Amino acid sequence: MPGRYCWQKMAWLSGFLQHLGLEPLLTAFLTLPAVGGNTLSTSGLGRFLVFLYIWLPFMILPVQAALERLPPSLLQASADLGARPRQTFRYVVLPLAIPGIAAGSIFTFSLTLGDFIVPQLVGPPGYFIGNMVYSQQGAIGNMPMAAAFTLVPIILIALYLAFVKRLGAFDAL
Repeated sequence: MPGRYCWQKMAWLSGFLQHLGLEPLLTAFLTLPAVGGNTLSTSGLGRFLVFLYIWLPFMILPVQAALERLPPSLLQASADLGARPRQTFRYVVLPLAIPGIAAGSIFTFSLTLGDFIVPQLVGPPGYFIGNMVYSQQGAIGNMPMAAAFTLVPIILIALYLAFVKRLGAFDAL
């Protein structure tokens, strides 16, 4: 039973929060109007955490690949020239990691735009673009409206790709 494991983990998390005395703090945080919802499963914060949990590997892997291509001699040269670690990160590592950050953000942005399962299961009621396409095509059978809704993520991703290309992030890929 796959659902049994999930319920066991949720009970463990609730018990862990109670043991640390953090459950009242979480409850108070969830009552804020910007966060909304009585529990994490009905709040925007819960939806954000689920998106973060699902799509974080798609952001980490391109950034890791970009950082692995970074020659260690650049870090040594930066240290030899007297740069502090913060300066080395800002002026050496970060500019060379921008292609990986751009690729990871494109992956996560496009995958999040098309997701329709997470917004349907977690968070406050409302429609994401993926939900609208699913309901227009699947339940209602309105193919022209579903096609119109699929153009929105395509246009947003095309604009984002043009912006990233203009910044020169793809030159190093």
